[in-house]
Amino acid sequence: MVDSKFTGFITVRTSSTRLPGKCLLPFAGETVISHVVKRAIAYGIDPIICTSNDKSDDILEEISKELGVKFFRGSLVNKLKRWLDCAEHFNINSFHTIDADDPFFNGSEMIESLNLLKSGNYDVVCPTKSSSAGAASVGYSLTSAVVKKALVNLGDDTDTEMMWLYLEKLHGVRMAILPENGLQISGIRLTLDYQEDYWLLASIARILGSNATRDEVNKLFRDNPDFTKINFFRNKEWKKAQLSRII
Repeated sequence: MVDSKFTGFITVRTSSTRLPGKCLLPFAGETVISHVVKRAIAYGIDPIICTSNDKSDDILEEISKELGVKFFRGSLVNKLKRWLDCAEHFNINSFHTIDADDPFFNGSEMIESLNLLKSGNYDVVCPTKSSSAGAASVGYSLTSAVVKKALVNLGDDTDTEMMWLYLEKLHGVRMAILPENGLQISGIRLTLDYQEDYWLLASIARILGSNATRDEVNKLFRDNPDFTKINFFRNKEWKKAQLSRII
């Protein structure tokens, strides 16, 4: 396999349940998924729309072609297998996971994560703690080899949505957490799962523009702390839903 310097797998499906079709919602004059693709490109990240073979995701293939970016279609529920099949199809050694639910991701942090993966000879670089808590600024950097290792003895139809569980239990895995970079704002939720999330994210885009940096977003929250009241209460429900999938 070969390395594209900075490759981002944009993980997305249209079959969301809490907020149906959220990746196709209007956002800053386009759709959420189109915005995420263009934001990745603006940061110098080569995006691959990584979606499922389900008919409901035909539209994502069409959008990929319209935007002129690569796409891959694989397992509906086994996200790890979809990633590995995508990596093998495009001959990629390592990649960063970009969640289409996170329209204000920090591309600079993603590049920092990929650089750490390589310089530290890690298998996995996890998101910053603040990102995992709801700030949604950065995903996982992974080697294709560790994803392949995690899939050993797993059926093709295994639900690996909580993918980190399969990585953490691997023997000898070299894993790091991306250090926090800059002044973090606590108690903010910038991921798209609920209607209130959409209201907040769309409002940020209207106020700051769709290309707002995370520093600009953080300043907006420092200057307007009540913004957190729009959707942060959903974080408890979101975490509970994640826990229920683990159990």
